[in-house]
Amino acid sequence: MSVEQELLTRSGSQCELCGSKEDLSVYEVAPSDGSAAQSILVCGTCKEQIEDASKMDESHWHCLNDSMWSEHSAVKVVTYRLLKQLGSQDLLDMMYLEEDEMAWAEAGIASEDENQAPTLDSNGAKLEAGDTVTIIKDLEVKGAGFTAKRGTAVRNIALTNNPEQIEGRVNGTRIVLLTKFLKKQ
Repeated sequence: MSVEQELLTRSGSQCELCGSKEDLSVYEVAPSDGSAAQSILVCGTCKEQIEDASKMDESHWHCLNDSMWSEHSAVKVVTYRLLKQLGSQDLLDMMYLEEDEMAWAEAGIASEDENQAPTLDSNGAKLEAGDTVTIIKDLEVKGAGFTAKRGTAVRNIALTNNPEQIEGRVNGTRIVLLTKFLKKQ
């Protein structure tokens, strides 16, 4: 049986990430040996966004809430990488990966990260996921109806695919902050 046939059977002929039944193809989860166990079946929309981060549409990826619980390692690895790329720290905290799955997921992220510019604070210090930063200027938070005050500490930040932005909680609300208004603690 071919890899594609195995994946069609395993997935019920639908995308293993979003459930779409249109434009399905095999996606090898790097590093991969080309087997069905190290591949997933994805729709054209998912594949395009996985392969080109500039086309990433956050609203499409609400499906990751479900795919993160898949019984198939390759699906969980791709879900982990996408959640990491989207900066969805809340979902990442809920997700469980075995040691070998985590090593596989991190191996793929390491090679992707080499091509991305680092996220730097206002002083040029490199920011990492989980860091604590301080807001250096009062910032009006549009749509939330409050001002993020200068000196406020933002703990356990999440990086986004844009090196000029991070995500964090201010006044209990998860918001995106520009790094030029932040200082690493």
